[in-house]
Amino acid sequence: MNFVSNARMYAVSASAEAAWQELLAHIANDAGVPLEYMRYPEPQPLEKLWRRPDLGCTFMCGYPIALEIAQVQPLAAPIPDADWAHNRAIYRSDLIGKADAPFETLADTFAGTAGWTVDHSHSGFNAFRHHLLPFAKEKGGKVYQRAVGNLITARGILDEVLSGIIDVGPLDAYWHMLLRKHQPELVRGIRVLDVTETAPMPAFVASPALPQQVVAKLQDAFANARRQPWFGTLAEQLLITGFECVTHETFQSTLEWDRDAKTAGYSLPE
Repeated sequence: MNFVSNARMYAVSASAEAAWQELLAHIANDAGVPLEYMRYPEPQPLEKLWRRPDLGCTFMCGYPIALEIAQVQPLAAPIPDADWAHNRAIYRSDLIGKADAPFETLADTFAGTAGWTVDHSHSGFNAFRHHLLPFAKEKGGKVYQRAVGNLITARGILDEVLSGIIDVGPLDAYWHMLLRKHQPELVRGIRVLDVTETAPMPAFVASPALPQQVVAKLQDAFANARRQPWFGTLAEQLLITGFECVTHETFQSTLEWDRDAKTAGYSLPE
């Protein structure tokens, strides 16, 4: 079987995808593993991509990894080049509002409308719900006057905030960083009202069909990437400092956040 690679989750622009494609080609070459880069643009569902038997290397959010909505082998996760990452493969959600809206704090938005992506997203759902949980406990129920769900992607959140359909929504902070670098005009109309706690970063994963010895070679290539002569230029484009190898256990904390919310009777970020 021929295996494919992809970077859909963080291919925020043509230039960003080109950088990811080049990086994955280097990883495959260093590992001695043939991988064919496959484009998989929106709105094709990520769930279908994650379940491909020929999946050799693509991004997957840690929460669906932990939920096991697709059977995969975790490989490695990027380390964002951000002070809040502390040189670890972690990320957070930026809770954004429209720049010219009359909100100074997150609490100012509670009388308005919140949005979320899909219920198996960490940055677009689970992290936002976890952040709102103390407010929900204090209020004894819903935090927002109204909530709009199933906006699917971070771009869906961004567009709905800019259009005024929702007052606040969660953006994957690393995705936000990449968009500010590659398409800054798209984020000039928003501002960050608050941020969530950090959690394990989405990771590159492979199908269970990828042999274990090949998985080990790819993990070695990711772990050593920062020491390769090709890495520096691509790291500048992708705002990363390296990669950490990960396992299924890495993402179990996302399930703890899920249990905390459901135990409190707060199933949706609303």
